[in-house]
Amino acid sequence: MRSQAAVPRFMSLLFVLFLPPVFSSSSSRPQWVLQRVPVVLPQQTEARSAPHFLSPARLEVSSPCDPECHKRAPRPSYWDLRRLLSYETLHSDGQLTETAIGIYGYDPSSNTSPAYASGSSGKAERSHVRRKRQIFGHDGRFSIAGQNFLLKYPFSVAVKLSTGCSGTLVGDRHVLTAAHCVHDGKNYVKGAQKLRVGFLKTKQRDTQASPFYLPSNFTNHVEGGSASYTPPTNDKMKFQWIRAKRTHVPKGWIKGNANDIGMDYDYALLELKKPHKRRHMKLGVSPPAQRLPGRRVHFSGFDNDRPGKLVYRFCRAGEETSDLLYQHCDAQPGASGSGVYARMWDGRRRRWERKVIGVFSGHQWVERQGASQEFNVAVRITPLKYAQICYWIKGNFVDCREG
Repeated sequence: MRSQAAVPRFMSLLFVLFLPPVFSSSSSRPQWVLQRVPVVLPQQTEARSAPHFLSPARLEVSSPCDPECHKRAPRPSYWDLRRLLSYETLHSDGQLTETAIGIYGYDPSSNTSPAYASGSSGKAERSHVRRKRQIFGHDGRFSIAGQNFLLKYPFSVAVKLSTGCSGTLVGDRHVLTAAHCVHDGKNYVKGAQKLRVGFLKTKQRDTQASPFYLPSNFTNHVEGGSASYTPPTNDKMKFQWIRAKRTHVPKGWIKGNANDIGMDYDYALLELKKPHKRRHMKLGVSPPAQRLPGRRVHFSGFDNDRPGKLVYRFCRAGEETSDLLYQHCDAQPGASGSGVYARMWDGRRRRWERKVIGVFSGHQWVERQGASQEFNVAVRITPLKYAQICYWIKGNFVDCREG
């Protein structure tokens, strides 16, 4: 029987989570700012030796470079970026290709999104609390139960990879995930060639809906409405699997040394063999954290300590670099690869819109002055990364000029 104390806590957290922000005027709403993004175009594709698929996927990634280290790193040149954004494509038949790219309309002197630059001080907010665990204090994660929740947007965009990670639907047949879920920095992992993507669905065709009140504005309620709510019971769910046809990984991740991995390019895109027929979440260029409503980010994934369950969490964004966003969202291995998203006002469409602005890379251990410090890290979708990922999805640059 469900604890009586758990119900008020669950309802109060839902209220905080999903309540639409209140603003004094429409002009003060946090808004998505459309901007012209550079063009990233493939130029030459060559065949490469077939991978060996030697090691299992590492669900936890470590890096010796902390936020200050990243900020001190030299800014990549135009030629560096062309090399880093070149990419490998792993095909389901085991063939491997490498594609060189060209970059057009990019100003290498700028490392911020131009549309947001005026509102960013360039200084990241520092966290003064030293964290020591992946669960930071009270566990603030929610296990999403009940088919009426799991099968509705935005939770329905979360998928599970057969290598043990999570991913997010960003196209009719495309899944955004972390590169380390398919490649360890040196080679492709076991299972990458026959990679499958799992979609939660009910076991019985005639399963009755869970007996709870579902508000008409469901998607807003889940991010904190005041409508009455009864926590749902667990419906019997299973995964339906679809094979991946192609996997794109940027060369910025492939360093040839699995122990020397920069997390800036820890993202990959999977193309499925057939459409998934679900609503997907749009990509967005990551705004500065201070532009996010309450500096808050959200993501859902399949944490290993809650097998078979979708786990949702939100938290306040902390330090940031031009490529990475540091935060203390509660997470466990298995959640890496989840799409980090925000919900802001779309002035053109006159509605609130969620967009994927990053990829949850995972838990990062850093040795700093002889002491271990820990962060949860997300890779931000910069204008260049947006242009690249969008091209992978659309197959042309015309549909990728605004992000």
